[in-house]
Amino acid sequence: MHRHSRRLTKPERQRLIESVIARRRLGTQLELRAVLDAAGCAVTQATLSRDLRELGVEKVDDELGRPRYVLSGRPPGREPRAALAEILARYGRGLTAAQNIVVIRSELGSAPAIARALDRARHPLVVGTLAGDDTCLVIAASAGDAEALVRELS
Repeated sequence: MHRHSRRLTKPERQRLIESVIARRRLGTQLELRAVLDAAGCAVTQATLSRDLRELGVEKVDDELGRPRYVLSGRPPGREPRAALAEILARYGRGLTAAQNIVVIRSELGSAPAIARALDRARHPLVVGTLAGDDTCLVIAASAGDAEALVRELS
């Protein structure tokens, strides 16, 4: 047990769990237990499992495909176009049209998630995508379509 541990009531413990999940990206019970322990709340795996079930906590994949706990009040499956707009706003660093290709610069490691979001959105101007680490190439049928995509996605 953590040396500053005190026995929390069930409602106090569950409020702490909700607060931690809302503020931190945690994808395993081991990670969550470590954070709770550091906050002075030692909890067994069985109790934590029961709390997560009672709170309606779900495990979903975030935009980059990593597991993450979310409170059930948050919609895990967003409409594909809304998800695309959100990921571009968060990770996108610039869009440029080059002939029939749109080059999307992004934060390191986020280009595959941007390509996946574009593919899921099934945009009529997108023929296909190709992603590296920080660059996503979006292939359009024509230079005009590429320009239209840049205007729409910016």
